Amino acid sequence: MSEHLQNKTIQDFGDQWSRYRDNSGFYASSELFADMLGPLLSPDKLRNKIVADIGSGSGRIVQMILAAGAEKVYAVEPSLEAFETLKRNTVDVQGQIEYLNIPGDALEQGLNLDYVVSIGVIHHIPQPEATITACLEALKPGGQFLIWLYGKEGNETYLRFIEPLRSLTVKLPHVVLAGITLLMNVMLGVYILLCRAISLPMRGYMLKIIGKMSWTKRYLVIYDQLNPAYAKYYTQKEALDLLLNAGFVNVETHHRHGYSWTVLGTRPENK
Repeated sequence: MSEHLQNKTIQDFGDQWSRYRDNSGFYASSELFADMLGPLLSPDKLRNKIVADIGSGSGRIVQMILAAGAEKVYAVEPSLEAFETLKRNTVDVQGQIEYLNIPGDALEQGLNLDYVVSIGVIHHIPQPEATITACLEALKPGGQFLIWLYGKEGNETYLRFIEPLRSLTVKLPHVVLAGITLLMNVMLGVYILLCRAISLPMRGYMLKIIGKMSWTKRYLVIYDQLNPAYAKYYTQKEALDLLLNAGFVNVETHHRHGYSWTVLGTRPENK
């Protein structure tokens, strides 16, 4: 079942990134990248470093990493459809990219990477342990792995709405899902306007992050929540255990905007 879910999720994202290819505006900005990393890792730390990006999709995070000054990026993407979009979107910086059309758990050992990042991907892998271990073994001793995950804490009300909806939307054809996403985007726009006037749940996130995105990128954020076959919302303990159980040390978490988890771990110097 988990293998079927993983394959279906990869297929869903392949379809998504072949339809929605554009990376522009605040959605692909260095400002948003810094917000994703949070206080655990400054983008400046990536300057002149060798970095792998797990689940590169349309290339948005790869471009952010290179904009931060990384010397080289290993772009890991299992979907062939998304892989083609990734290459098209990064053609102007392809000399700094090693393209790998493989799942994260097939990342080569001993690459001596300075950093591995995975933004919004691990929570879409039903059994992520092999991917986490592969990332550990691809890092140099003292290298660091950063992941961003959907969080359970802070999302309790949202999950009561989104989980029943997802049980339906993951089965729908694109045209119907697109219609639902469009309707929800209208509702989101109204909610953002209300947040500007009064204090509502997630007001800070709405004004500082989502409200800065264009209409099309807010649409994509919603679609991204409803489309993939598998998605897990992690507790802080579960997020910590992902890295601790694989052998990472000095594992830290940041509760980003009170609704998601950024987690950073270090490969031991003696491993």
